[in-house]
Order: sequence, then structure tokens, then C-alpha cells
Amino acid sequence: MNGFNGDIFVEKEPWINPNSAKPQMSLPKMEMNRYFTFPGKNPFRFDIYGNPIKWVSEEVKVTDDVGKVIFTQKNVERPEFWTPLAVKVVASKYFWGNINKGIRESSIEQLIGRVSRFFTRQAVKQNYFNEERAGILGDEVAAICLNQLGVFNSPVWFNAGIQEYDKEAGGVSMFKWDGSAGRIVKANKTDDRPQCSACFIQSIKDDMDSIMEVQVAEANLFKAGSGTGTNRSSLRSSKENLTGGGKCSGPVSFMKGYDAYAGIIKSGGKTRRAAKMEILNVSHPDIMDFIMSKQREEKKAWALIAQGYSGGVNGEAYSSVGFQNCNMSVRAGDDFMKKVKEDGEWKTIFVKGGEVCETFKAREILNKIAEGTHICGDPGMQFDTIINKWHTCKNSGRINASNPCSEYIFLDDSACNLASINLMKFANGNGKFDVEKFKKVIRTFIISMDLIIDGASYPTEKIARNSHDFRALGLGYANLGALLMSLGLPYDSDSGRAVAAAITALMTGEAYKTSAELAGMIGTFPRFEENKECMLDVMKMHIDEIKKIDVEAMPSDLRYLINDAWDSWVEAIELGKKNGYRNAQTTLLAPTGTIAFMMDCDTTGIEPDIALVKYKVLAGGGMLKIVNNSVAKGLETLGYNEKQIKNIIDYIDEKDMIEGAPGLRDEHLAVFDCAFKPVKGERSIHYKGHIKLMGAVQPFLSGAISKTVNMGESASVKDIADAYVFAWEEGLKAVAIYRENSKAAQPLTTQKTEGEIIRKEKKNAIERKKLPQTRKSITHKFDISGHEGYITVGLYDDDKPGEIFVTMHKQGSTIRGLIDAWATTVSLNLQYGASVKDLFNKFRHQKFEPSGFVKNVNGGSIDGKISQIKSASSIVDYVAQFMLANFAESIPKVETEIKDFEEVSEEQASLEEFGNEGLTCPICGGPAKRIGSCSKVCTSCKQTTRGGCGE
Repeated sequence: MNGFNGDIFVEKEPWINPNSAKPQMSLPKMEMNRYFTFPGKNPFRFDIYGNPIKWVSEEVKVTDDVGKVIFTQKNVERPEFWTPLAVKVVASKYFWGNINKGIRESSIEQLIGRVSRFFTRQAVKQNYFNEERAGILGDEVAAICLNQLGVFNSPVWFNAGIQEYDKEAGGVSMFKWDGSAGRIVKANKTDDRPQCSACFIQSIKDDMDSIMEVQVAEANLFKAGSGTGTNRSSLRSSKENLTGGGKCSGPVSFMKGYDAYAGIIKSGGKTRRAAKMEILNVSHPDIMDFIMSKQREEKKAWALIAQGYSGGVNGEAYSSVGFQNCNMSVRAGDDFMKKVKEDGEWKTIFVKGGEVCETFKAREILNKIAEGTHICGDPGMQFDTIINKWHTCKNSGRINASNPCSEYIFLDDSACNLASINLMKFANGNGKFDVEKFKKVIRTFIISMDLIIDGASYPTEKIARNSHDFRALGLGYANLGALLMSLGLPYDSDSGRAVAAAITALMTGEAYKTSAELAGMIGTFPRFEENKECMLDVMKMHIDEIKKIDVEAMPSDLRYLINDAWDSWVEAIELGKKNGYRNAQTTLLAPTGTIAFMMDCDTTGIEPDIALVKYKVLAGGGMLKIVNNSVAKGLETLGYNEKQIKNIIDYIDEKDMIEGAPGLRDEHLAVFDCAFKPVKGERSIHYKGHIKLMGAVQPFLSGAISKTVNMGESASVKDIADAYVFAWEEGLKAVAIYRENSKAAQPLTTQKTEGEIIRKEKKNAIERKKLPQTRKSITHKFDISGHEGYITVGLYDDDKPGEIFVTMHKQGSTIRGLIDAWATTVSLNLQYGASVKDLFNKFRHQKFEPSGFVKNVNGGSIDGKISQIKSASSIVDYVAQFMLANFAESIPKVETEIKDFEEVSEEQASLEEFGNEGLTCPICGGPAKRIGSCSKVCTSCKQTTRGGCGE
């Protein structure tokens, strides 16, 4: 197998042979038997069925959106059944080491091997198992991850086991649990205590020391690849007085500082942005300022874009405004939501003293929340009453906040490590779900994740203490959308919801059963006794919800899932009454971003598929258009024969949709509905379908659900407000809504001086109109970061452009040739009647060197009436800006006005008119589009990437 080229790596088999293990003096406390591995067989050589694994090597390349290679590594080794997409993501994101120094992991075996050995060491060190059974645990973990049945959150892959390569890779300024001393102590860099949790929640006090301490802790978490959330409602409002005189700054002002640092510190030392959540209670006096803060910044970005600044997410416009590095949520209880429904009044309360500050109509506040969501996707909502109703540790304090994507919802100053199971790996192909296999993975994960808690380090002493005292875990799943489709069940249907609920109930029941087993052998979480009664009450609430699952709606050959879920919960409660529980929480549903690619999932988290057609990355480069595997499986489950399936698949491949496919029965159309409508289609999942499925599984989770509720671009503010009310009625703990293109649809109108709207004319270009042999022209000089050039525009008699020439100094023959070819192509388009606006908008935000600030600040305009061009992301971008500023049919000699939200006309600019958001697909390098606060989808390969804390 591949090894390092450096001296620090000693090549060895990562597998621990149990037959050679030395027995310990003490007997093991826990049982650990093989299920996915075989005695005497290396799990990296044999799969979970005992078949030999073939390994292949290939070069891995990752490119940006203009094709520039940003990562490359040769001879990367992977199992043959891993796709090039999976290995590309894993090699570029998770392999440890510096490739420029020749010291870097180069095999999937090395990655999974170091992580599985970490669990083996911790199982012995924490006295869960003897060496033999600890070796079995390590083998089982390796087999589960290698065979893509499930994987841990990203910080585990970033950090666990790296001290095998670097003995001083431990966390600095971190805290750990010292079992021998029985207390929290400072960790040092030689400790094998990696930061392994993805999700953190921090508290804040109303004093400057606490405000600054939270900032330091956040920075350390971002650096380690994790995310954090805080409810800032304990800070006095801007309407209250300081003790020594003067007015308080208010929480929103401090949020600006936190946001700025989050933008500076990249998550996990990588290129992705940090993940953070800002929360404010709806009763806080600054709630309206909080709700409006992000949409105000969004409008500033629109103004900058209108003045010629780059509109990409990493461009000057958005980099110059605030709140672009955080998610925001309003915390509201049942009392507020009832006031909304009654159209009643709502009072905000001073933080100090408790007096009433202001009175609003509750519906007015909700409408402002919906307005913000409509404009920029924030804020979302968290429902406090429901959250605390399901709280297992009520006697230890209230739940006030969540992690950035709202799936981990627990006590302040706590952490949670995550893992997700690939549900498609348990579909037997005959319309059945393999319950026994599913339960074995759950048990192995719960044990392993529990080992992480005391085997890891934390950024603050309080978080380290609470992590040990409550031992919250976050097991979840991915690929639910693909599973339902393969089973022939619509995502938005009673049958789909019933199956999803049963699987979720089974997962959490088995997780708590394992937790109770651990408690009997290792001990309960330290704060269990003070919360015993309320935790058992919540356990009873969970099992009671199983009775509400619509068994009749389920396919008859899947109804056994209800019985299995019930049995797991009965055992979990019986064992819990006897032993207590090892973990205060066990399950949630995370967005499964990077780790979904690691498992080769078709769909992430609880999400439905976004499209029936995707583009898979090929090992040798390029992409292959394919119809999702779950489509054929679903058609087979529904009884279609081989010929019918082929005809339908061929139709989808040609049309990119299933509507109108030959032989497809109308009653089966809903099975193949996706989150977004196809370009030429009409069908998609209604927003209530998203919320209903979330409502079906929520009662069977310890935590909450990270999911984007997608709404169409035409959704109104009222539609979004109604969706928030519906989410509350369905019993959700939290919800994030995203209106399609809300970040990219800039509420700008272009008006004549007299205020009359100019509408774009659409003309059919049939004949080429050549310029006269002798024609007028203008020449414009520019300078982009020291690179001088000239644009010459040939004009028709009516002064409209018909050709362009671009001449650059200091550029090689290749660049000059490409620019000439591009200018010739553009000239032909102009002569065939292409609209300047449509044509050159396509070339905005193209990124390549030279790029940067434009030196000739007085340039960019022929007559001085159009705003100057300040910067350009490339030569092509500059030319596009120049042509749009001076020749676009709807832009010459006009004023650009940023209107208030209520005044925006129907002539809103589209994504095409203002370029994409500047997001890049990490898979193919193509342009990506935001589809939620934690999500984006590639417009080229159709892959969905979900971010969040360490996912």
C-alpha cells in the first residue's frame, strides 16, 4: 500500500490482528463482537461480505470555476467501488500532511486506518474493552467507513490519529477530561486529544470579559473545523443604559465584530468559510434591529453591485458588508406564535429590570422575519417551547441556542460529535430494509462516539466539563430521499413520511438502548441522577409517538419497521430504568455535506433529490451525464419491466425530466418529484411537503433537523410567513426557509431620468448586419493592476456597437490570441443582433489574471454620466463592464435606484443579469448557486454541497 515519502511515516499494516493481542488483567466491561469483519481477515482487504477488495491508484485534481487546478495529488489509492468523486473530495479535504513537503497521506486506507486505530486506543485507555475487543471495535469501524455504510463528522477526519505522524499535533489552549484526576485540565500539544466535535453552543454574559472570551473560543473552533452558535439575548439592548452612564451597544453591534472574525478565520484551516449561528429571543428589545440587520447589509451589497463592484459571495460587494459569515435565527415560543395567529400584540422586555420596552403586533414581527427570509434567507426561526418540552435535562438548565445549522440543540457551553449513516446501504433491493445490519452500525457508532467525548479536547473549560457531564451525541443519516425514491414512495406522501418516521424511531430507539447498555457497564452521564425523572418522561414521549405513525399508509412489506422500532424502544426504556443512560442525547439530522460525498450518497441528510440527472466526475477528467440510480430502482419496485425502465431512463437522459416519459403511469409521477422544477417541467415538491416530512421524524430525534425548506422564486412574504406558522404547527424545533434565487435576485430597477421603466425588447436575429467599410469607432485605455490595455469599439451609423478589439500590453501570445478569438466571437454576435446587455452579462465576474483594482479611475465611461469601473476580476470582466456601462440598451444615461423592499417592482433583475453568486462547486469547479443558508448546488454537475459545522 502507499506510504509517505518522508521520514516520519513508518509503513505498517493498520489492522490489529486479534489473535496476537495480549490479554489484559481485567475482564472487559462491554461485549464487542464481529459483524462486518471476519477473524484473521484484514478489513482493508476484504469487504463486509468476505469478498476481496480491489484497490486502484489515480491522480486527483480539483479545479476552480475557470479551470485552474487548485489541488492535485498523484497516486491516490482507493477501493475500486469508491467513485472518483468520493476520493477527490476525501483526498483534498481529509488527507493529513503537506504535499509540497512530500509528507501526506495518499491512501484511503491510511486515512480510515489512523481514525480506526484512534478508537482502538481510546477503548483500551478508557477501559471500555480489553485489547482484543478494542481491536474488533477498530476493525468494525474501519469496515463500516470503508464500505460507506456510515462515517463520522469532518473534525474526526481532520484531527483524529494525526499524532501517529506528528507527536506535537495536539490542541493548544484546549481543555480535556483527566480520568485519573477526575477533573478538567489544560491539554498540551503532545496529548492524543484531538478536537473531534463538529457542533458547539456557547453562552455569553453581559460583561466585556465574557464578550471577548467568546470571540477567542469561536476563533479556536473555526480553526479546528467546527461551528458554534450563541444566543445573545443576555446582552443588554441598545435601548438600555450602562451602569456608569451612557447607552449600551446592544447585541447586534457585537455580532458585527464576531461576523468579521468569522470571515477572516477559515474553517479547519481550509478555504471554506467558518460556520456560526446568531440567535436572539423575540422578546428582546433589539429584536427588530436583529431581524432587519442582514437584509440591510444585503441592500448595501446591491448598491455596490449596481456601482460596478463584483457581486460574487467572495467579491468586493459582499466582502464589504456585514453578517455574511453567520446564520441568524429568531427564538420564539408558543406564546408568540399564538399571538401571531390571534393577531395579538407582543411586548419586548428590557434585559435588566424586566419592564416593557415596546409593543408590536406579533404578526408585524413575523412579517419582518419573513421579509428578511424573502430577501436573503435570514433569519430563520427556532421554537423555544417545543425545544424545551423535549429537553432531557430540564433540571440542569434551559436550552437557549443551537449550532449553526440548528440540528444540535442543547445546553449552553456544550459540544456534540456527529456521525451519519448511509440509508441506501440497508436497502436489500427487494423493497426491504435490513434492520439487523442497521442496528449493528448504530451500536458501533454510539460506542465509538461516546469514546470521542473523553478522548477529545475542547476550547473552553466549561465546554469540556459539560461535554463530559452530559455526553451528548449526534447520530443521524443521509440518503433518505434516494431511499424513498428507490422504494417507490413519494417524498411528499403519507407512505413516505410513515417509512421515514419508522426508520428514525428505530435509529433513536437503538441508540438509547446502546446508551443504556453502556450506562450499565461504564456508568451513566454524571448529571443523569438530577435529570432522571425528566429524561424518562421524554423517553416515554418518544415511544408514545410510535403509536401515531400511520401504519396503514406504509407498504405492507415494510410494516415490520414499526414493530422493530417499538421493540428497540421498549428495551431502551427498560434498560434505562434499570441502568440509566450514558448519553443525554443521541440523535439529530445533520446536513451531511462533505461526508455525504465520502459515502457516495445521492441525497444529503433528510433532503429529497434536487434533480433526476447529475453529472459524475470521471477519473480521467471530464464529466458523465447520468440519471440517478434511485430512479431505475424505484421504477423496478413499482413493477416496470426492463424495457419500460430503459425507455423512461432514455427519456429522462434526453429531456432532464420524467414528465411525459413513455409508459410512466400518472400515479407514479410524484415518486420522482425533486426539490426543484426541471427547466422544462412543472413538478416539484411543495414547501409543505418538506415541512410535513420534517414533522413526521422530529418526535423521534433527540435534537433537531438541519434542512432547507425550499420555496419557489415567486413565493411572497406572506407565503414565507405562513410557512413559518405551518412549521410550528407541525411540531418542528427549528426551520430555515430559502426562496430560490433570493441572494441573487437583486431588487434593482433601471429607470429613465423621468422615472419611466425601460423594458427589454426581444428581437429575432436572422441576418448578419455588417458594419460599413469605413465606420466610426472609439478607443478606451484601461489599466488593471498594472496591466495596460485598449478597447476599440466599432460603431454603426446609429452609434450602436458592431465589433470590439482588445489589445493588451505585457501579455504572451497565448493570452493575446485567446482575447482576439473571444473579441471576434463577440463581434459576430453583435452583428447578428445579440443584445449588448444579454451578451455581456454572460461575461461578468469571469475570474482570471490580470485582475484587481482599475487604475484609471476616470475611465469606464464615454460621457461621464455612468459610474466609474473600480475593479475587475479579469480582462473579460472589465470589457463586459465597459460595454454594459456605455452601450447596454437599458442602461445608458440612467440612474440606478435601490428601493425599499415594499417598493420593488416586477421588473427585478435576474441571476443572469447580475451574474452568479461567485460560489464554486468543490467537485467540478463550476459555478454554484445557493439553495439555503448551509447549502449550495452546482449549476453544472448538479451536486449539492452542504456546509455547517464540520459536516
